[in-house]
Amino acid sequence: MKKKKVDPGKISRNAPCPCGSGKKYKHCCLNKPASPQPDDLQYAKRHRIRIKTPEQIQGIRRAGRLVIETLDLVAGHIRPGAVTEELNTLVHDFTIRRGAVPAPLNYRGFPKSVCLSINEVICHGIPGGRVLEEGDIVNVDVTSILEGYYADASQTYFVGTPGADARKIVEVARQSLAIGMETVKPGNSVGDIGYAIQSYAERQGCSVVREFVGHGVGLDFHEAPQIPHYGRPGTGVRLVPGMVFTIEPMINLGKKELVVLDDGWTAVTKDGSLSAQFEQTLVVTETGFESLTPYPL
Repeated sequence: MKKKKVDPGKISRNAPCPCGSGKKYKHCCLNKPASPQPDDLQYAKRHRIRIKTPEQIQGIRRAGRLVIETLDLVAGHIRPGAVTEELNTLVHDFTIRRGAVPAPLNYRGFPKSVCLSINEVICHGIPGGRVLEEGDIVNVDVTSILEGYYADASQTYFVGTPGADARKIVEVARQSLAIGMETVKPGNSVGDIGYAIQSYAERQGCSVVREFVGHGVGLDFHEAPQIPHYGRPGTGVRLVPGMVFTIEPMINLGKKELVVLDDGWTAVTKDGSLSAQFEQTLVVTETGFESLTPYPL
């Protein structure tokens, strides 16, 4: 006999879980990703997307907890006078002590264990001798490999007291991520995510970077699918349960164009305007999503 599929939307949070565990639904299967259906698996396979098993999702979740702990640690050291190389050492040593590996280190030649992107730097800022100054903003992008699983998240922080432009771009970037996350559920598309972010950011008078996008993650640093932060509704890859990817909108206060510096990594706004970014790693569930790198937005 086939097991009847129960609609999670019709189950009370305090009701016994239909899986038979004896626990309340909210303490058991409410936020667990559902097993993907055969059609979903075939769809993902055609698009070279690796659907994650419950065991793999749990491994990514553990790596995600480490990423958030690392971000929290760095946040406590961001102040005027902090040297970016010292922040890199902090991330590197903490990650190694926890039995993990900093994924950026030596990835395609990247020389450091964390990306630190300050003011007009959009992404891939390389730590070194630069000193944080009063009024700066700095994005800290952490990716950890724990027991073979990858998780990826970033936040943008104020250094001292921010000016009006810094406050604006950081808030728009924060809300861009939140709005993008709200669109994640089975049946929606990658284009829905990008459209929601682009529409919001441009209404605020800001722009969305095109050259860098979110990506699948979990068993490798970068997997399919790509997640652009701009687009048209209903276009692109369809979201199915078990997909794990990042959303990481890079939002500029000025125009969207960028320049990559001679180091081959550091991307800066072409017009010198401020840029900010927030990122989380998500898994698509049967009813929506779960953040595997959760922090308040």
